[in-house]
Amino acid sequence: MLDKVVIANRGEIALRILRACHSLGIRTVAVHSTVDRNLKHVAMADESVCIGPAPSAQSYLNMAQIIAAAEVTDAQAIHPGYGFLAENADFAERVEESGFIFIGPKADTIRLMGDKVEAIRAMKEAGVPCVPGSGGPLGDDPAENVRIAREIGYPVIVKASGGGGGRGMRVVQTEAALVNAIATTKAEAKAAFGNDMVYMEKFLENPRHVEIQVLADGQGNAIHLGERDCSMQRRHQKVVEEAPAPGITPELRAQIGKVCVEACIRIGYRGAGTFEFLFEDGRFYFIEMNTRIQVEHPVTEMVTGIDLIREQLMIAAGQKLSIRQEDIVLSGHAIECRINAEDPDTFMPSPGQVSHFHAPGGPGVRVDSHVYEGYRVPPNYDSMIGKLIVHGPDRETAICRMRVALSEMVVDGIRTNIPLQQRIMADVGFQQGGQNIHYLEKRLKEQKEKSLSIG
Repeated sequence: MLDKVVIANRGEIALRILRACHSLGIRTVAVHSTVDRNLKHVAMADESVCIGPAPSAQSYLNMAQIIAAAEVTDAQAIHPGYGFLAENADFAERVEESGFIFIGPKADTIRLMGDKVEAIRAMKEAGVPCVPGSGGPLGDDPAENVRIAREIGYPVIVKASGGGGGRGMRVVQTEAALVNAIATTKAEAKAAFGNDMVYMEKFLENPRHVEIQVLADGQGNAIHLGERDCSMQRRHQKVVEEAPAPGITPELRAQIGKVCVEACIRIGYRGAGTFEFLFEDGRFYFIEMNTRIQVEHPVTEMVTGIDLIREQLMIAAGQKLSIRQEDIVLSGHAIECRINAEDPDTFMPSPGQVSHFHAPGGPGVRVDSHVYEGYRVPPNYDSMIGKLIVHGPDRETAICRMRVALSEMVVDGIRTNIPLQQRIMADVGFQQGGQNIHYLEKRLKEQKEKSLSIG
């Protein structure tokens, strides 16, 4: 087993990694910015190292400082969590070249899956179902691009190869708008990602977002742990996640899971990963692979009983997977609500000091949060301050438990999106399950128009 791990992240995921390390007897090093010296995991870590000022570019994105922290503390490995440098192939490469273990896939794998065009090509070769599209980057010949779009069928979506998180994409409804849309997306991609390569896909109008969690040891062994539904989104950002996904049959789960497992073995995948799909009319369409632990990993842990961070650490230590596919049994239903420091109506960030904090409890309730009474939420980072997760024997019970847990949760001194999450849990459409990725934004728009008309 590993002896000492640098946690190259902050907030709730850093605390989650620390707890998994300590449960395995692994010592921890918390790296932090100057504004984060009072984070909970910094106080609980065996050692801590300040790596720079508040701006991410000078701290959590500073590769040299993080690697230096590993050197001065004689650590063996670096866990990147999610966000920041978690899917940065250059960072993974520099970590390994410096003699440390990167807790995640190999740099070549991250690079492959980070290039959306190459990732789709690799997945097609591995037999993973993909959205009908250009099959490669679009060239500069307008007539050829028009021909490709006609063959795919409108509407189409133009996507940046280096994009992600909802950025670098444009929906095109008509042929007249195509050429300009491609040019605009290429220019935006160049500015945002330093790469103007774009590709084209069929735009699925009412899909759900369903993803498959995998674990692989890089030694020829891989398993899947079922699926999550992440269709409750606002501006392409997930708000609520659940497992299993409503309406996915055991047969369909086994079928798509087997394909993902075979793809992992084919590309030599190592660690935890997620295959993200659009799901429409009973069919899965691959969109991308996240080569890291996901924010929503707790719902999978709740229905499988598997500690995914623990498995990451064991794989990084060189151990073969100790879990077989037949060991994975889904039990009950889990839901996660992201708790953000933001106005529940305008979504403006709400940094500041938490004057009072109370975490809910009861059967099947889990809170992953770094917040405590007196903690000051800084304005420098993502607004998520925690995750509220519940588990029940079925989806209806899980929703009921979530409604109770949200009513118990207290975060005073700042504004949070708890009222929004309460509205979602009370929404009839959400309670029915199986809504598409546009559902939440549509409901929010309707509510806003209704409140304006009343006013």
